[in-house]
Formats: sequence, structure tokens, C-alpha cells
Amino acid sequence: MKPAANANETSDPIGNNLLRALRTDDWTILEPKLEEWSAATGTVLHQPGDTVRSAFFPRNSSLISYLVILEDGRAIETALVGREGAIGGIVSYGRLPAFSRAEIQRGGSFFRIDLHHLEEAKTQSLTLRHLFARYADCLMAQVFQSVACNAAHSIEQRTAKWLMAAVERSGTDDLTLTQEQLAAMLGVGRSYLSRVIHDLRHRGVIETRRGRIRVCDPHGLRLLACECNDAVSQHFDDVLKGVYPADENDLAETADVPVRMHR
Repeated sequence: MKPAANANETSDPIGNNLLRALRTDDWTILEPKLEEWSAATGTVLHQPGDTVRSAFFPRNSSLISYLVILEDGRAIETALVGREGAIGGIVSYGRLPAFSRAEIQRGGSFFRIDLHHLEEAKTQSLTLRHLFARYADCLMAQVFQSVACNAAHSIEQRTAKWLMAAVERSGTDDLTLTQEQLAAMLGVGRSYLSRVIHDLRHRGVIETRRGRIRVCDPHGLRLLACECNDAVSQHFDDVLKGVYPADENDLAETADVPVRMHR
């Protein structure tokens, strides 16, 4: 049966585009093993060196960050995952040690599955294995693009890009996030980021409140961002068409039935 909807999930009871892209037969295999789970912002799913035991699928507005921990203790974000994807051993076989920290960036609801159950499901379906392999390619593209972005683009461009990515992947323009947290993830000084945020606010593309940033002009913010998030979403469209979030109305059209992969 399909997961029950709560007050925030009436239009899309699944809430995760990667799961919605499963063929009906594959959903039938995987769905009984999925556990509905919720967690708060800041919850750490695993640390570097931990054995990865579960995969997590963010639902609706939930977000997870992959963070690389440096020797001085700084945690730099390398990938942001929302309703377009999943984290935790999606492609790998066996419970492997984690290289980075996985931390919930925006709390909410998730689907969780034990990796043993995930591997059993993948042995039953070649199309299921292929779907997750394609997603892994998309996630790797995000990491590659992040490396290039950090080397080539300004702090303003990177800040605008991150905010746009968070809005697209969560489906909300109101982000629970402090400037200090964002500065740490981007690997820049707090005072430098404060000047960037002040300029974005002055331009009218964002509003800030204590512990929150609201994007009030997505088009204007996109014009200030670098091309990196667009490049990632284009790769998603090439490899897993329809999985990267495009518009909230698109989700409601097929929310009751997992959609087939475009081939």
C-alpha cells in the first residue's frame, strides 16, 4: 500500500521524486521495506568512519547535507540532497565506512531502509539497480560541479546558488538557517558572508530573520547565481528526466502513482 499522507503531504504522499520514478513492479518490491521516519535539523546520520547501515530518502521539504570534516574541525558541504535523491549506500554493496558526515540540513520526514533490505531488493530487479546507479551518477555530477564552483566562482555567486538549490530541492522559499551555518558550509568567513547577505537583502532577493532566510525573488536570485546548479539539474534531466524538482504543480500531477523512468 502507499504511505499515508500527513497534513504536509496531501498532494504527494510519497514526497520523494527518486522513489516516484520507480516502475510499479519495483515500488512493490521496495515499499514494504521502507520505514517512515522523522528527525530534526542538525541530526547526524553518520560520521566519517562510521559503518553506513541505512539509506535515507528525504521527503517533501527535508534536506540532507554531505559534509567533509577538515583537520581544524570545519565542516564543508560537498553535496545537498533533497526530494530528488537519497543518501547512504544506494549503489554500494555491503555496509561500508562513511567518508563524510551526513547531517540533516532541514528536518522533517524521510523514508529509511536497512541496507541489507535494499540489497535484497536490488537483486530482484535489474531496473531498480539501474535507477540507483543513474542517481549515483547525478550525485557525483553535483560533487564534481561543487569542486569547480568553489575554485572559480565568487562568494556571492556561490551563496545565491546554494539558496536556489535549497529552495528547489525542498520546495519552500523559507529556509531555517543561520548565516554562521551557511558560512561554515561554504567555507568562508562569517563577516564576509554577512556582507554578501546584506547585499542580497538590499537587492530585495532575500529577507532575513533570526535563524531564517526567505527567498522572496527567486528569479532575481537566479540571475546572481553561477551556472552550477543549472548544470546539475540539466544532468539530472539527461540521466533521470523528471526527478529533479521543476515546479510544485508537477508533483501533484502524478503523486498517487510512482512514475516510470523516461528512457
